[in-house]
Amino acid sequence: MKEPNPTLIYLDNAATSWPKPPEVWAAMEACLKEASANPGRGSHAMAIRASRVLFEGRKSLAKLFHIANPNDIAFTMNATHALNMAIQGLLQPGDHVVSTTLEHNSIRRPLEALKRTRGIEVTYVATDAAGKLDPDRVEAAITPKTKLLAVSHGSNLLGSIAPISDLGALARRRGVKFLVDAAQTAGALPIDVEAMGIDLLAFPGHKGLMGPQGTGGLYIHPGIDLEPLMYGGTGSRSESPDQPTARPDRYEAGTPNTPGIAGLTAGVDFVRKETVEAIARKERKLTDLLVSGLSEIPGVSVLGPAPGEERTAVVSFTVEGVDPSETAFILDQQFQIAVRSGFHCTPLGHETAGTTETGAVRASPGYFNAESEIVSFIDAVREIRRAFHP
Repeated sequence: MKEPNPTLIYLDNAATSWPKPPEVWAAMEACLKEASANPGRGSHAMAIRASRVLFEGRKSLAKLFHIANPNDIAFTMNATHALNMAIQGLLQPGDHVVSTTLEHNSIRRPLEALKRTRGIEVTYVATDAAGKLDPDRVEAAITPKTKLLAVSHGSNLLGSIAPISDLGALARRRGVKFLVDAAQTAGALPIDVEAMGIDLLAFPGHKGLMGPQGTGGLYIHPGIDLEPLMYGGTGSRSESPDQPTARPDRYEAGTPNTPGIAGLTAGVDFVRKETVEAIARKERKLTDLLVSGLSEIPGVSVLGPAPGEERTAVVSFTVEGVDPSETAFILDQQFQIAVRSGFHCTPLGHETAGTTETGAVRASPGYFNAESEIVSFIDAVREIRRAFHP
């Protein structure tokens, strides 16, 4: 197997974190060697070991997110899968949903699909250009028909952070279910489902939780009974034609990604050992350096919160006179720096930021980046700017 490029500066952690802790690789390999049977489908020793992998994963995630019962966590393929489980499993014809203009297509597209197929109504509350969301505007959008408030914890374009605790308190006061998309914050910012009033928490395994792709989950409050997104074999109540009602089997039809969940558990354990607070401090330091450095380059516009304001480790920007895709291509080909350009699956976010016509370049540092890499990236952007504007 080819070794990772030692000269690569990887700044695409908002899409998938890299590199992974060595414990993640080791856990996946051990699972494939020792626990590759189907969990919950047999009573032999290897099947029991596979079941233990899932059980340990749920326990670790429950500790991280302060979830009382680990069985209220359903494993999924990713956050998109989890969001579809929540949205499609909860909403019925005539329901109203309040969301925001910063949402990823993983929230927006299921909502728009249900507008067409179930006749639900959706209100997207606007943020300001920097991504700040006013809870008063959210409350003003709630109607007697509102069943769900669906909000991204952190914008994958602007890096802005939603006031989740305030929104959770608002949702409980108004009798509305609260769905949080933690794609950009799980493992990177503290999350407490009880303290924050979160009813449904969707999270990916492959970003801040340091796990492999193809993993994720959905926390479902014990008072909510979602209609399953998928039906099929669970290894329990096999004599019945109906999907089991017991959790987590009700939401986990089919053979799970046991090796992936083993890797995810190792990633979550790494995060818990390092602590989310320490990870957040490190990423904030790198992000502040990145924002301040880019802001000093003439012709470079940084999107999102102003320098020094709270944000996640997501920094999107444009270079005057240079197409974002060309900027990203040059960074990759000439400087061995990995970033992402385009529209980041959030067209509403680009409308908010005023970049609908151009898109943007997104750099997203992670826990394993060094300050020297951020400095090299800033120097590379400065050189690109000079090349187009000598």
